[in-house]
Amino acid sequence: MKATLRTDITVGDICKGFYYNTLEGKGVNGWGGKLVIQPEYQRNYIYANNKDDVAVVNSLLKKYPIGLIYFLKVAEDRYEVLDGQQRITSFGRFVTGQLDILDEHGMPHKFDPAHHAWLLDRPLTIYICEGEGDDPEAEIKSWFKTINIAGKPLNEQELLNATYSGPFITEAKAVFSNSSNNNMQKWQRFVAGDPKRQAVLAEALNWVSKGRAAEYLKAHRYDTSITELRNCFDSVIAWIDSVFKDVKDEMCGLEWGRLYEQYHATPCDPDKVWERVEALFADADDKKIHNRRNIFEYVLGGEKDPMLLKVRIFPPEIARKAYKIQTDDAKRKGVSNCPLCAVGHAANASRIYGLKEMEADHVTAWSKGGDTSAANCQMLCRAHNRAKGNC
Repeated sequence: MKATLRTDITVGDICKGFYYNTLEGKGVNGWGGKLVIQPEYQRNYIYANNKDDVAVVNSLLKKYPIGLIYFLKVAEDRYEVLDGQQRITSFGRFVTGQLDILDEHGMPHKFDPAHHAWLLDRPLTIYICEGEGDDPEAEIKSWFKTINIAGKPLNEQELLNATYSGPFITEAKAVFSNSSNNNMQKWQRFVAGDPKRQAVLAEALNWVSKGRAAEYLKAHRYDTSITELRNCFDSVIAWIDSVFKDVKDEMCGLEWGRLYEQYHATPCDPDKVWERVEALFADADDKKIHNRRNIFEYVLGGEKDPMLLKVRIFPPEIARKAYKIQTDDAKRKGVSNCPLCAVGHAANASRIYGLKEMEADHVTAWSKGGDTSAANCQMLCRAHNRAKGNC
């Protein structure tokens, strides 16, 4: 990587022709049309929070340094921002009247050309970078990752966007990273995270690739259509809507892609599904269930795996007492201390299990009114307890 230091480029130079796309939330062009401020491998503009963006402007107004900025030279007199697009977009918004800051009295403060003429003459410290070697793109992307370690680090999807930038990522970001998308509010009922930080795009790629997003992006990098990605994402969302009649907060961030693959072909009655969900949430309110988020998977799976719910467990002292009583009785009778093994005909019919080989079980299932008391506790071998489920 060849880097040339420039200290003659000013704030005013960069702001010539500055264009901020309010709909997509990004600075597009600057430096008289010579500079692409947010190329596709860059993360979204995340400083638009009246905190980080204001801090950048205040630093300039107080004549503090705002750090090194890196431009990538892509052609003669054509550049892309390699690092610094958050800062450039912030002060560009201020200079073009799209960002107000509060003065020392707490009043909104706009850019005033007469009052802030000196700001436009403020020089910036910029390195102009050019890739060298046999694979300049790989070198550039590697450098991009390195210089973005500081500040707000790139997350995994932002790094993937940089590594596999191209028409596919461009189209995908326009749909799944656009906070102005009318579907975003619905999607965020089920997908956790900030779309500007690529959370929804990351989940969409995870679903369509079955957890191999990098491989998928590598294969589709130069595709101009994202039809498969959209169809997969829409199918998962539509399936969730068809199975569950309402939405609960705990549904956000579940592994919906995996659940879709596992259960979408299983017929179900949405009325009965939601009736069970509501009943189990009532049990959770009564502290009978410790994992509310797994209720949905538990119901989808036919309520066969109560371990998902971390149902109210027996205290160790009750389990130890039940184990001693059962074991003493089993030894007298010459049978297994697991009552289900004892009535069988296999070799385990007379096996005495150690305490660590057994699990405390509700004789009457908690879902059928059984409480977590010594009178309702029996010890079963692990295999029988887990096979018994919620019966």
